[in-house]
Formats: sequence, C-alpha cells, structure tokens
Amino acid sequence: MKHLISHTIYLLFIFIGFYSFAQKDGFKGYKIENDTVVFTFNAKDYSKFTREYTGQSLDFNDFDIENVAVSGDFNLWSRDNWKMKQIDEYIYELRKSISDFTDEFSWEFKFVINNSFWAEPSKNIPNITKAIKNGRKIRGIYNLKMYTAYPDKNGNASFKLKGFKDAKKVILAGSFNKWDEHLFEMNKTDNGWELTLQMKPDIYQYRFIVDGHWMEDPDNNNKTKNEFNEFNSVINIKEYTTFKLRGYTNAKKVVLAGSFNNWNETDFVMRKMDYGWKYVVPLSGGKHHYKFIVDGEWITDPNNTVKEHDGNGHVNSVCMVK
Repeated sequence: MKHLISHTIYLLFIFIGFYSFAQKDGFKGYKIENDTVVFTFNAKDYSKFTREYTGQSLDFNDFDIENVAVSGDFNLWSRDNWKMKQIDEYIYELRKSISDFTDEFSWEFKFVINNSFWAEPSKNIPNITKAIKNGRKIRGIYNLKMYTAYPDKNGNASFKLKGFKDAKKVILAGSFNKWDEHLFEMNKTDNGWELTLQMKPDIYQYRFIVDGHWMEDPDNNNKTKNEFNEFNSVINIKEYTTFKLRGYTNAKKVVLAGSFNNWNETDFVMRKMDYGWKYVVPLSGGKHHYKFIVDGEWITDPNNTVKEHDGNGHVNSVCMVK
C-alpha cells in the first residue's frame, strides 16, 4: 500500500501481511483474509455453555442463542462490544480490520453467548488451551496468532535450500514467525526445497529444519551466532521508497542524502520531473533521516512536518518504513 507524508514523500510500504492457518490442522474460530481477521462461531462445534461467574452449564439442546460476541485480550475481555452477525441458523461471523489490533503477536479469546455464557467446544481443537482470567480457570480458550510474514508465490522473499532430496519435510523457521517449528513447510522442487514469503521490511534471522535437524542456510554468507553457539542466517528485506521534492524546477542539480547512504553528497542524484525532483531507493524497515541538497544547499523536506534533531546540532527530515 502507499503512504503519503505531507504530499511529498511517498513511502511504499509492504503491507504487513498476516497469514492464518485457521483452515489447517483442524483450527477453528478464526481465519485471516488479507487485512481482515474473520471470527467464525459455529454452534454445531459446541456441546455446553458455561455461565461465566457461577459455573452453571447448559446443554446445547436446552439453550436459546440470542447473541454471540468475541471476547479476548484485544478488547479487554468485553462480553458485548464485539457482537457477531448471524449468517445462518448455526453460524455467526465478525470481521475486524487488522488496524483494530496492536502489534502483539498472539491473543487469547473465547465466544460469549447471551452476554454471560462461555461457549465450550465439544471437539479436540489444536488451537484450544486453558487459561486463568480474573482468578478463574476458563476452558476452551482460542489462541489467535498473527504473523508478519506469510506464504505467497508472488512474495518478496524466496528461501531456497539446495539438495536434501531424500528429506521428508523441511521447515522454514525464523524471527518472522517466532521460530515456529511447524508453520512454514517448504515445497519440494527438482533442485531441493523452496518457499516464497511476503514480508514487511526488516532484518530477520532464520534457519531450516530438515527432518527435525536445525541448520543455517549454506548459501547465505550473512549470518550471526546464536545462543547455542551455532549460526542463524540473516536476511534484510527492503522496500522501494520514493522521495519527492516538489518545486525547485529551476535548480540544476538536487541530491538526496540521508542516514541510509551515510549522508553521501553525490551518489543519489535526483531525477527532474514536471513537478520537481524524484529519487527511488530500497530501504530497510525503521526510521531514516534525510535532507535534500539543492545546488549545494542543504534543506529539510519543506513538505514533511516530521523532523528530528540528530544530536549534532542538525535538524533532519524523517521517514518511517514499516
């Protein structure tokens, strides 16, 4: 998606993709579609409903459902704020934008019936656990996990492991999925194993798990030592960021200088456009300071109100890549 800062700098952000395995391995309760978390309650999956404070239980056949709500960490366990919409006789649904969630990696939640009863799953569901809320033990807690990387054949990061053709399973684990040992299963190819992910700009560490054996990427020389005195491979995902300086059309030369190029005064010569000047550069995720050099004169971005002192007496414009 595109983010405009003060009508001048267009930061091309990779959308923070969230991939859900709600449909996989019997997961229930939610799925994630692009930028939307879809909570789904199917009454057929529940045999009992337990009153939150008294512990009274009612069988499904003796219970009339008037409303269903999603209650969890993300809404302070509210029993009525996130009401669901009835889709058919048994199924209720609630769709929430990812903007309704913070940057936390995972949450716990349950379904609340008629504002006071917890829904108790009747089947053994992998993403169900027990938890204690307000001093009370609550069974049937769903675990909602969201990842800042997800498999996409058209993604921006391809991981390849050559050879190991006799391996039964190869998993990609890294800081982008909390080192999950099962989540990102790689695909077997003629040359080995491969998986392409869509990832937000950042620096990540990763390893391959070949039939249970952890190993670094043998074809990636960028690595760092881990706590087991072994090495994690490192990948730096960058996103093309477009800087624009409107006006100054009479200038002979405009250069972009910033923390991302050690404030080099000659390398990033901007291209003259009808509206002014433009330069595109791949940047890592995070904060970057920059200035324009117009015919030898250093200026901050006149159309970007976000500025910071650098500690050396200078004021620089700021862009954030997320």
